[in-house]
Amino acid sequence: MSDEEHHFESKADAGASKTFPQQAGTIRKNGYIVTKNRPCKVVEVSTSKTGKHGHAKCHFVGIDIFTGKKLEDIVPSSHNCDVPHVNRTDYQLIDISEDGFVSLLTETGDTKDDLRLPTDENLLKQIKDGFSEGKDLVVSVMSAMGEEQICALKDIGPK
Repeated sequence: MSDEEHHFESKADAGASKTFPQQAGTIRKNGYIVTKNRPCKVVEVSTSKTGKHGHAKCHFVGIDIFTGKKLEDIVPSSHNCDVPHVNRTDYQLIDISEDGFVSLLTETGDTKDDLRLPTDENLLKQIKDGFSEGKDLVVSVMSAMGEEQICALKDIGPK
């Protein structure tokens, strides 16, 4: 063998993949699927019978977990679909800045300051009202495919 050193440059980020493959026929309602490069929660699945030329087809109707838009896709049931890794993490709300960013306390005691307030009017009002009343609030942050967004709120009592 040679004594040369080989240096490889990697353009990929270290860490887990944003998605994993799963056979279309095994994806069920309330699961997740990537449709048009967006992570979606499956709200409806219908499967057609096998036709004259091959595969049964799965018709998926999903709601984008960040924008709330309805997306549809039809995939042969024997083919693989991308399924996003979806994580839900709870953080305690520390502060809301003037520019719409929130300051959150992580489990390790660090602060997370890169999240905006949610666009959902109802949730936004609950967070602002609860914070102005001085309540101890815990927000649930949904993350998938490199995106994060506040999706729920829990009130754990007054400070």
